[in-house]
Amino acid sequence: MDIDFVFFALALAAFFAGFVDSIVGGGGLIQLPALFTAFPSTMPATLFGTNKLASIIGTTSAAIQYGRRVTIPWRVAGPGALAALVGAWYGAKAVAYLDPVILRPLILALLVLVAVYTFMRKELGAVSNEPEHGKRSVAIAVAIGGGIGFYDGFFGPGTGSFLIFLFIRLLGMDFLRASVSAKILNVATNLAAIAYFAGNVELMWMLAAVMAASNLAGALLGSRMALKHGTGFVRKMFLGVVLVLIARLSYDTFLR
Repeated sequence: MDIDFVFFALALAAFFAGFVDSIVGGGGLIQLPALFTAFPSTMPATLFGTNKLASIIGTTSAAIQYGRRVTIPWRVAGPGALAALVGAWYGAKAVAYLDPVILRPLILALLVLVAVYTFMRKELGAVSNEPEHGKRSVAIAVAIGGGIGFYDGFFGPGTGSFLIFLFIRLLGMDFLRASVSAKILNVATNLAAIAYFAGNVELMWMLAAVMAASNLAGALLGSRMALKHGTGFVRKMFLGVVLVLIARLSYDTFLR
């Protein structure tokens, strides 16, 4: 296969991944399968690490874009990000001892519940109902960060969607505030995963740089659209990504 075409195709996939990921997460649904299709004989850990390298620039850019227009709740996002950093590191290490595939049925069931709950509760995330964040909110954010961070390092699909849903459901945020908070935690999980993979496997640095530039362009477009169209747009995108995740995991679990 022509290497120029491979780079172009992966750059295009990274652009769309950055677009989706900047709004509600789920960019890995596009970017990671594209990498596995292009390099079927390459060690999975190399592709996972390359995917994280390509994603972190776009995720960071989206967080910055949101932060200019939406107040970041640092009192909970900061401790949550630190917990996510630690959780993702240990999640990546856990892959050596457990097969992530065992999580598929459980994650599929959870995503179905999230989709049904979000669809039934039309008011969910429409407006912010955040309390004044004290020790309880910080503890919840740390639990979310540590748990979902571990999950992201270990398995990954739906990380952004789970973060957004939990921030809305447990901390009363609207979709925009939850999305920017999720981006902060995603940057932390990506950093931890990159640090782990870079120290243990060979990464495809040149390809990652090309994909990162495309991911960044997609993230800039996506975050601007989310800010322009508001929480209703983000909610629809959230439900769409969750439904795609359900379809993908259903196929991998029952039909593959």
